[in-house]
Amino acid sequence: MKLLSSGDKVGIVACSNGLDEKNRNKILNLENVLGTFGLNLVYSERIYKSYSVFNGNGRERAEAVMKFFLDEEIKAIFDVSGGDVANEVLEYLDFEVIKKNPKPFFGYSDLSVVINALYSKTNMKTYLYQIRNLVESNDERQIEEFKSTFMGEGNELLKFNYEWIQGRSMEGTIVGGNIRCLLKLSGTEYMPDFQDKIILFEGLGGDVPKMATYLTQYKQLGVFKKVKGIILGSFTEMEKEKYSPNIVELLKEKINDTNIPIVKTSEIGHGKESRCIIIGEKVKLFCGN
Repeated sequence: MKLLSSGDKVGIVACSNGLDEKNRNKILNLENVLGTFGLNLVYSERIYKSYSVFNGNGRERAEAVMKFFLDEEIKAIFDVSGGDVANEVLEYLDFEVIKKNPKPFFGYSDLSVVINALYSKTNMKTYLYQIRNLVESNDERQIEEFKSTFMGEGNELLKFNYEWIQGRSMEGTIVGGNIRCLLKLSGTEYMPDFQDKIILFEGLGGDVPKMATYLTQYKQLGVFKKVKGIILGSFTEMEKEKYSPNIVELLKEKINDTNIPIVKTSEIGHGKESRCIIIGEKVKLFCGN
């Protein structure tokens, strides 16, 4: 799936919490890695914290994103942030302009609100992936697979291993992301339509009561009556602490329907080894694949 070529410019933004100054070296390392691919980084002015957790207000951060969508020389946009405040930018994004100037947008965690809103409002595919994985503990594999997948003809970074919890097949278009953050779109115009979709859930923090609350809200929103399948990614705190009931048990209890296909993977989420999944992409998963 070639998206980028040597010599391309890519935009670096932060729609959620601003980065701490201590991350400057990591971002410089990222620039160096992407530079070895022949990519040229163009930075938003809204990357690092200027006060509290903020790197500008919602309008200012949205303007930084829109600037890159309007710049024909920018071939992809990578969000390097995460946290809590990404939904502040949504009302200031011009989705009609974005629809006329589509380009790959990458982000994860709190950026679940942005990548799902972009898909919902423009039908543009977006990428649940944190580009900073290229300079984290699993960097060698991430670098190799990123380059092959997005600058070559490979698809390694898009392939993930999974186990079947129930069912034997699922087919549909992917929506979702962070189980907590996606709920911020509830009741807004930015929430994707779940009808006949496959929904992905993953999580960083959160104990049993929090996960039970999130899943209950999805149930009360009618999500589980609409989707054609569920992908559970990694749930970092739940799995590290070996909480009981675990996320699979909680989900099965909430949906109480053995006809909904469910798979579990440890390869999509907040782990440094995490792979990429495309929001808006139609996928088919079969038992035995």
